[in-house]
Amino acid sequence: MKGVLDEFVIHRKEVIRRRCEFDLKKAEAREHILLGLKKALDNIDAIIKIIKQSKDVPLAKAALIKKFKFSDIQATAILEMRLQKLAGLERKKIEDELKEVQALITWLKGILKSPKKMANLIVEELKAIKEKYGDERRTRVMKGPVKNMTPEDMIAEEESVLVITKGGYIKRTNPTEYKLQKRGGVGVVDLNTKEEDFVTLFLTANTHDDLLFFSNKGKVYQIKMYEVPEAKRATRGKSVMNFLPLTDGESITSVVGLTKELKNSDGSLLMVTKGGITKKTKAKDFHDVRISGIIAIKLAPGDSLIQASFIEKGDQVVLSTLKGQSIRFKESDIREMGRSAVGVRGIKLSSGDVIVGADISRKDFKEKDLSLLVVSEKGYGKQTSLSEFKIQKRSGSGIKCTNVTEKTGKLMASRILDTDTEELVVISKKGQVIRTDVKEIPTMGRSTQGVRIMKLRSGDSIAAIICL
Repeated sequence: MKGVLDEFVIHRKEVIRRRCEFDLKKAEAREHILLGLKKALDNIDAIIKIIKQSKDVPLAKAALIKKFKFSDIQATAILEMRLQKLAGLERKKIEDELKEVQALITWLKGILKSPKKMANLIVEELKAIKEKYGDERRTRVMKGPVKNMTPEDMIAEEESVLVITKGGYIKRTNPTEYKLQKRGGVGVVDLNTKEEDFVTLFLTANTHDDLLFFSNKGKVYQIKMYEVPEAKRATRGKSVMNFLPLTDGESITSVVGLTKELKNSDGSLLMVTKGGITKKTKAKDFHDVRISGIIAIKLAPGDSLIQASFIEKGDQVVLSTLKGQSIRFKESDIREMGRSAVGVRGIKLSSGDVIVGADISRKDFKEKDLSLLVVSEKGYGKQTSLSEFKIQKRSGSGIKCTNVTEKTGKLMASRILDTDTEELVVISKKGQVIRTDVKEIPTMGRSTQGVRIMKLRSGDSIAAIICL
């Protein structure tokens, strides 16, 4: 309760500060005009003479500014002043209003400068609210049996953003922390990472969803989204080791949100390794993952798991590589396997090439409504209609999906966009984030370089993207 009250007081201070700053700005603007009117009334004969001798309004304004050192705003107010202001009572009204405004300015500045005065104002306003709205307690405190409640019952169901860094820090953030921007902007700092750390995973999910954490060593762990502590955009978060029993050299490479709908579906989990191996396993095999984790895929020496996602019958798989190659094939080309199986080859890689993107083309969408988004190392990206990528058999070499040049850098990520996709969030290795409308990203051919999506600072490069 004390923590709740502390946060409420902090909130009230912020509200009063912003309100006082707004009112102060407004009062100072009015004071400026009133000072001009008062000065004009004190020199009214000279003012009238200048106006009468001027050929037009601009010349009259210029003469007033030159003669009496009025500002442009004050001169305009004087020229718009009605003759009735010359009456004694009207002059008195201006003088009285000026005194009131100056007193208000003094009071507002006092509130903003004095924490004690601000605290007293909070107390006064709360007392006023109590007088106006206070009434008898409406809830009843009762003895007797109550419904068994779990921690989950006390958590509101809402969308959250999960962020994980390569250094192993994790946090949950409200999506509204990221403001919408035009493509090509610099972005905002997402979190204070160490110099050698950078963001690797960025996921949206409901607070009540189960999260499946897949590691580079082929294991999977499970916790609830709400179990990850919420933090502001610019904070680092907590070490993932506080939540998952990772071993030496083990890191999280993919996170999947297991919703209630997916739990009840007949779908599967598709896993893709850096070396181009794909594997499909029934999602039901991952409903109850023990706290110590379980094996999700058996890896070949030197290989690592980089991506896991849900897939259903009729869907298609699209893989993209570091050197700009891509392959599209049916999910039926991969037979269902047990958790401890190795998997089958998804794409034939050339020397030095690895998988950087793996996504699903959903059966519910028409091909004309889908496009492949690719983002390169130096912040360049584009959309390409999925119809330009013919369906092949798995294990082929694929076709070019982007023109990799020194200007763009190597391909870093790819995603399939559909008509539900509205926004793209791009995050760099140094923690810069930009959130932009996908309509800002042009549709171009497979062999083009794309356009600049994010303007990177020197020495920075793209780390991860998320489509919302």
